[in-house]
Amino acid sequence: MNTSLYKVMLMQLLVVTTFSIAIAQKQNIAPKPLFEDPIYNGAADPVIVWNKQAKKWFMFYTNRRANAEGLDGVTWVHGTRIGIASSVDGAKWQYVDTADIKYRPDSNYTHWAPEVFENKGLYHMFLTYVPGVFKDWNHPREIIHLTSKDLLHWKYDKTVELASHKIIDACAFQLPDGGWRLWYNNEKDRKSIYYADSKDLTNWQDKGKAIGDKGGEGPKVFRWKDSYWMVVDNWMGMGIYKSDDLTTWKRQEKRILEFPGKGKDDQAIGGHCDVLVNDGHAYIFYFTHPGRVGAKGSWKDGFETRRSVIQLGELQYENGEISCDRDVSVNINLKH
Repeated sequence: MNTSLYKVMLMQLLVVTTFSIAIAQKQNIAPKPLFEDPIYNGAADPVIVWNKQAKKWFMFYTNRRANAEGLDGVTWVHGTRIGIASSVDGAKWQYVDTADIKYRPDSNYTHWAPEVFENKGLYHMFLTYVPGVFKDWNHPREIIHLTSKDLLHWKYDKTVELASHKIIDACAFQLPDGGWRLWYNNEKDRKSIYYADSKDLTNWQDKGKAIGDKGGEGPKVFRWKDSYWMVVDNWMGMGIYKSDDLTTWKRQEKRILEFPGKGKDDQAIGGHCDVLVNDGHAYIFYFTHPGRVGAKGSWKDGFETRRSVIQLGELQYENGEISCDRDVSVNINLKH
């Protein structure tokens, strides 16, 4: 072979190989499922926050005792602390520990549905606290406010006085004027979404009902594409609401994460989520019960139907509405 021709071919091969490696490096595809708790196999209700000290993303989640035997009724969803996982990119997650929450006034207690964020160098958590471990849902639950400097150790501030003593699933968002708004599920009023306002994240004034057209829980508010959005878990997929002022909300006709996906452990409806807007993308972290496939009530209670995992999707925006194809691979590399 001509030496000059051989060199040209070699250079072309090198360019193609280098280009292929560069493309591969840019691909950071999240697995399905994204994360499964190694202790109880019951991860749910995720929220994502950047840990400035550890220089990692932290995922806080409700942990239910899916693999525990001999627990009747809904005892299995009670009695656990909040779990933590970490990631450097949003695609690969590792279990860290449980959150050290300094609020345990009852010998038996339950921590649910954390909302976690940073403000002026201090981390805040609004947490659902249940004063016991119960077989049914007929018991009180409150929302408490905690603070932390490292996202691991949490100091109790106060119990937030809201519309009733049966409330869950807080979501906080900073208002344009610098104040804060807290949305939550008031179970006393047909599982409607209520809200309260604060100037300092400690003292709150309840404002009443925000959304009550359909029962739901786990409200999540975020800003994307020049609008405010709220995702609500309707137990048949996620309802989507849109607002211009964070007060008046209009529901879009189509829900998301309602129909089965094809990925591993992603055939059930999506539940209680977090939405992280990062570098122009809107990523939705949700959970599924992999064993709950088919019509509600057609599956038998047991480990497979109690087990839950965290999944990841990316929201899409078109003609003023949000959609999510859960079967599209998510290429994620979170910025901070």
